[in-house]
Amino acid sequence: MLSRRHVLSLVATATVIPVHALATGVPRYEVRKNLQKHFADEGITGAFAAFRADSQHVIASDNTRAREAMLPASTFKIPNSVIALETGVVADPDKDVFKWDGVTRDIKEWNKDHTLRSAIAVSALPVYQEIARRIGAERMQKYVDAFEYGNRNIGGGIDRFWLSGDLRISPLEQIAFVDKLRRRALPVSKRAQDLTADILPVTKAGDSVIRAKTGLTGVTDRSMNEGKGVAVGWLAGWAEKGDAQTVFALNLDVREPKHSAARMKIAQLCLADIGAI
Repeated sequence: MLSRRHVLSLVATATVIPVHALATGVPRYEVRKNLQKHFADEGITGAFAAFRADSQHVIASDNTRAREAMLPASTFKIPNSVIALETGVVADPDKDVFKWDGVTRDIKEWNKDHTLRSAIAVSALPVYQEIARRIGAERMQKYVDAFEYGNRNIGGGIDRFWLSGDLRISPLEQIAFVDKLRRRALPVSKRAQDLTADILPVTKAGDSVIRAKTGLTGVTDRSMNEGKGVAVGWLAGWAEKGDAQTVFALNLDVREPKHSAARMKIAQLCLADIGAI
C-alpha cells in the first residue's frame, strides 16, 4: 500500500504539493498525454492539470510543465480577494467602491470606479494593486504562507510580486490551492471564501458551469502583435456538472493574441476529455 509520503512524491511539483490540500484521502495521479493534442491543435505549448473530487483523481497533461512554477499573474486575484475580504480591506464585494485614479489605461474597462465584483470581472489590475497595498506586506505574507500558495515568496513589491516579482506557482500547486477554496478549507472564515467563490467569473458549458480566473504574464497583446515577446496565459478554477466538481489549472505560451483567447476553449476540451463537463 502506498504511503502518503510516497504519493506526495508522485504529485509533487518542484516544491511538494500538499495532498491534504486536495482531499481527505490519497488521490490517484495519472498523466494523460493525449490532452496535449488540444494545445497542439492551436499551435500552442502548455499544460493542464485537474483534480476530480468525485473520484479523488489527479490528472495532468504531462509530467514536466504541470510541475513547472511560473508567475501566477491575475490568477492571484483569487487569493487576493480572499485576503481582502478576510482582513476587512473589502467589507462588501458589491458595495465597497474603489475610485478610478484618473489615469487612462489601454484597457478601457479599467478606467472607471469598481467594486470587487466588477473588478475581478474585468481583471482590473489597478484595483487589485490598491487592495494589495492596503493589505500590506506583513498580512499578505501571513496569508500566502497559511494558504501554502506556490513558493510563498512575495518579494518584488507589494503591488507587483504576482506580476513581475518572485511569486511562482505550478498548475499542480494551483489546483491544490483552488481545491481548498472550493471545499471552503482555507484557514480563513467561510464568509470570505463564499464571497470569493461567488464573484469568480462564470462560463456555462452545456449543462456544466465553470468558475475560473484568467491570468496573463510577461507582455501585452499589443507587444505580441508587434513581435516583441512571449507571455504565459493562465486559467484556474473549477467546473461543476451536477454534484460533481473538478478543479483545474491550465497555462500556455502566448505568442499572439489568439493564443490567450484559446484558454477557455482548450480548458473545456480537456475537461470534456476527462469527463468533467
